[in-house]
Amino acid sequence: MTAIALGLAAVVAMPAAAQDRDSHFNGPYIQGVIGTAANGNYNGSSLRFDNDGDGNYDDTVRTAAGADAFSPGFCRGGARGARPADGCRSDKDGLEYGGRIGYDYRMNNFVLGGLVEATKNESVDRASGFSTTPASYTFERELKYNVSARLRAGYTPGGGMLFYVTGGGSMAKINHRFSTTNTANSFDENRDGKRVWGWQAGGGGEIMVTDHLSLGVEYLYNRYKDNKYNVAVGRGTALATNPFLIGGAGGTNIKVADKDLDYHSLRATVGFHF
Repeated sequence: MTAIALGLAAVVAMPAAAQDRDSHFNGPYIQGVIGTAANGNYNGSSLRFDNDGDGNYDDTVRTAAGADAFSPGFCRGGARGARPADGCRSDKDGLEYGGRIGYDYRMNNFVLGGLVEATKNESVDRASGFSTTPASYTFERELKYNVSARLRAGYTPGGGMLFYVTGGGSMAKINHRFSTTNTANSFDENRDGKRVWGWQAGGGGEIMVTDHLSLGVEYLYNRYKDNKYNVAVGRGTALATNPFLIGGAGGTNIKVADKDLDYHSLRATVGFHF
């Protein structure tokens, strides 16, 4: 991304044009951020099932003959059809942008500070499963926005540059979507639209290009606990021998196996320091 490349070039190669370096990174500031968000999803992309009604998603959905109804498998992405051979769309990495306000306190060449930030995110995480019917079942998670509060600590050699680490807590709004090629059963989405909590950690570099203007680059790892959304599968027009109906509870609830939504952020920053 051009904005990130420009920010990186500034941090690595550009000398500070400002003269009053003793005042740099000491006081309030505002910044804009723009970059890319790439999904992590380290815990796999399968689905979990509760078909005995005990609230634990540790069951296997089985056919009337006792076979695993999801033996065709799972994919990290969105199913393109009813069978694994139809393929899957990959996760979507997307634009991330927003703004922050912060305050730094400088002690010689060391800086301590804090900030509050709000960003929007256009990445999408997907997971799908395939049943022997054949049919596919796809879950999507899209992080719409987050509001975060982080601390940062850094070193500023001579006051012209700042190299820092940062971390803190975050609240996010995640939108969920479900789709399936199964037209027999009924499907009801539960606990969607909830705000979730998580944390962020990373680091970056920043350079003063005038007494008040800074450019920089930043990396963040983001993780949010997202284990409440589920889809309840009911009878619909299916026969009583339907695999979703014969587990003892008269239906089955489905979740994404990965309880966390993880993604990586790489941003460019531009700031005004008061």
